[in-house]
Amino acid sequence: MGKLIYVPGEDQTPFGSQVVTLDDLEKFRVTLMMDFTKMMEGHLAKPPKRWLKSHEVKKMLQISYSTLQMLRNTGKIPYTRIGGLIYYDAAEIERILGTEKKVA
Repeated sequence: MGKLIYVPGEDQTPFGSQVVTLDDLEKFRVTLMMDFTKMMEGHLAKPPKRWLKSHEVKKMLQISYSTLQMLRNTGKIPYTRIGGLIYYDAAEIERILGTEKKVA
């Protein structure tokens, strides 16, 4: 028994002996899902964080908590306090790092 094969652009009309089986549909589904997964891998990557917590900024800048507090107090690093937590805008930290670079 032959299978129904569709090739775009060709005028094919199925004959009575051509059948699409459930196995064929299952294989098509698996192939389609694998193709979708490959396509979406780049799009589903975790987006960069917009807001960083103190411990993340300390690690990024390789500084102590007291140094981070001094940078906050002097206004060198902008922050937002929500409840008892302090958040830093990642883009601002990157901008500050870029402007503070010294040329040797």
